[in-house]
Amino acid sequence: MQRVDEMLDEGRFVDEAGRVFRRDSPFTPQTFVFFHRDLPTETPVPAGIGILYSDERILVVDKPHFLSSIPRGRHVLESVVVRLRTQLGLPELTVAHRLDRVTAGVLLLTRERKWRRPYQEMFERREVVKKYRLVAPVVHDPAREGIGATKNGWQVRSRIIKERGILQAREVPGVPNAVTDIVLIGKCGGLGLYEASPRTGRTHQIRLHMQRLGAPIVNDPFYPTVLDTPVDDFTHPLQLQAWRMGFTDPVSGEPRAFTSRLRLAAWQ
Repeated sequence: MQRVDEMLDEGRFVDEAGRVFRRDSPFTPQTFVFFHRDLPTETPVPAGIGILYSDERILVVDKPHFLSSIPRGRHVLESVVVRLRTQLGLPELTVAHRLDRVTAGVLLLTRERKWRRPYQEMFERREVVKKYRLVAPVVHDPAREGIGATKNGWQVRSRIIKERGILQAREVPGVPNAVTDIVLIGKCGGLGLYEASPRTGRTHQIRLHMQRLGAPIVNDPFYPTVLDTPVDDFTHPLQLQAWRMGFTDPVSGEPRAFTSRLRLAAWQ
């Protein structure tokens, strides 16, 4: 970050009317001061954003692997929100929910600020049905605490916590707060294609529950161990995809369903 005096000389501090503050500008109480921080150098993510649906309220896209949902930390320009605001000329565009940077698939955005709340609350009330697809080793009769057999697969239950500043979430003893239904829908060699339906929304829930099954997701940089992968290494995408999303539109009352068109590279 530049020194404050250098930023003042460059005219980078302004008030609400756009007037520039200088070193000798008088102090005025109750004044808002704005400035833009220096942006990090970002390597462009080599993938476009697919548009699945658009109307006057919402935009549904296929987020590629490695592209952040929102501008955050080292990922500002290389985020879905910033890219699409620029490309589509929609300054109020924002996400109604989030996907991890390394997860691909269906992402819902609202076109104007006034529409964000009804769609965001839909996710908070868990009224959205979400299905994920992923590639991981084939599971053979897992027998661990918190795993129950279902008609077509397994239900995994555990208590997950995520501490600020720690990359990994973790499972701890206690009443379960995370539940995922998992089905193996295809096999090829030693790998399987799975469908995961989370009943709750804890951080990294599916990734932890696949590890509990004994089948960590292919190319997971956090589980079972954190890998020291350069931020601009796009060669090994996590094989996890937000495959399908369904809900009743909170404004129109219409049923909605959207399916990703992306393919998982490890499953062709």
